[in-house]
Amino acid sequence: MTLVDLPGTAPLDTEAPAVAVPGANPTLVLAALAVGGFAIGTTEFAAMSLLPSFAPDLGLDAPTAGHVISAYALGVVVGAPIIAVLAAKVARRTLLVGLMVLFALGNGLSALAPSYGWMLAFRFLAGLPHGAYFGVAALVAASLVPRERRSQAVSRVLLGLSIATVVGVPLANGIGQLVGWRWSFGLVAVLALLTAVLVWFYAPLGAPAAGASPLRELGALRRGQVWLTLATGAIGFGGLFAVYTYLASTLLEVTHAASAAIPAVLAVFGLGMTVGNLVCAWAADRAQMPAAGATLVWSAAALALYPAASANLWTLTAVVFLIGCGCGLATILQTRLMDVAEDAQTLAAALNHSAFNVANALGPWLAGLALAAGFGLSATGWVGVALALGGFAIWAASLLVERRIGPSHPLSSRPAADAEA
Repeated sequence: MTLVDLPGTAPLDTEAPAVAVPGANPTLVLAALAVGGFAIGTTEFAAMSLLPSFAPDLGLDAPTAGHVISAYALGVVVGAPIIAVLAAKVARRTLLVGLMVLFALGNGLSALAPSYGWMLAFRFLAGLPHGAYFGVAALVAASLVPRERRSQAVSRVLLGLSIATVVGVPLANGIGQLVGWRWSFGLVAVLALLTAVLVWFYAPLGAPAAGASPLRELGALRRGQVWLTLATGAIGFGGLFAVYTYLASTLLEVTHAASAAIPAVLAVFGLGMTVGNLVCAWAADRAQMPAAGATLVWSAAALALYPAASANLWTLTAVVFLIGCGCGLATILQTRLMDVAEDAQTLAAALNHSAFNVANALGPWLAGLALAAGFGLSATGWVGVALALGGFAIWAASLLVERRIGPSHPLSSRPAADAEA
């Protein structure tokens, strides 16, 4: 009996049903996958706070050291689709273990990087498995539970990333300050290896379905709803990054808060992420598309409060929490891609994280243009509003296309081209 054959559990993954291992426990599987999310979230966000530590050690100025952060993001964008396509015939448990070993290798080598060039290469290597891991982990998580609870299952995996912003990042930053930045990357490597062991022992095998192939995975790129969902995340999520990137500078230069307040406010942002992740997952299991639209409106409203709130530490902290709640969009869109990708779910799920890293580049870039034009740090909130509303417009277009098709199933995965026929 497979996990998807258990009483009361509907098949959720048409691509590769999970194969149960003796004594498999969904709670333990989700916990194991969440440890991987914690490791990824720690290195992704902590690397930014460690920049002042590794820059002088490698003989870099701050702008040049920032390229190390970009190298990781580029690895995510490039690695997600390539790995998802090339590993189409690999059992999911085997793939997840391999991805975590590669992630451990990239971070372990980052801890030993002797120069700027090597650091760039190793951070790129560390970023390669990021998107594919979350994509495959989400599919495994969804296959363990009934259809009406899969968004909540996916949220448990992403909960590891949310908790990383509250616990992992301060821990890595503290280790970096006490014993050196290299030990912070070493910690992430250890967490990645721990994840590989836990996944190997607890996760279902997830053997690929008959006919699985790279060509079939590429079929996801022919589906209009896949592109619209990815665009919703790439644009709509950019608003959050437009503010988050310059939050520390805003606290110091606009709010005139002490530097000691920065970690606390960032932790509040992480708490918002955690709450938003859980609430949005609950809502998505009941009304997926309305939940996505409502989250984008929430984000736009919270970002609109940011300019006025930035002058006072207490009001700014409250608004930062509200903005963090908008991160729940990630879980909603991850589940949405499962519905619209048909039999090419691995690629579509992995691309979700490529889209969010596009947002991570787009939001700060546009906010930087606003700053260069002399609008001030508080104006990053208005840039965020514009991007959130842009994501909402794409969400509305996706909904209109879906209604125009008039499917019998509430979440059609037919290509947009079919709607034109």
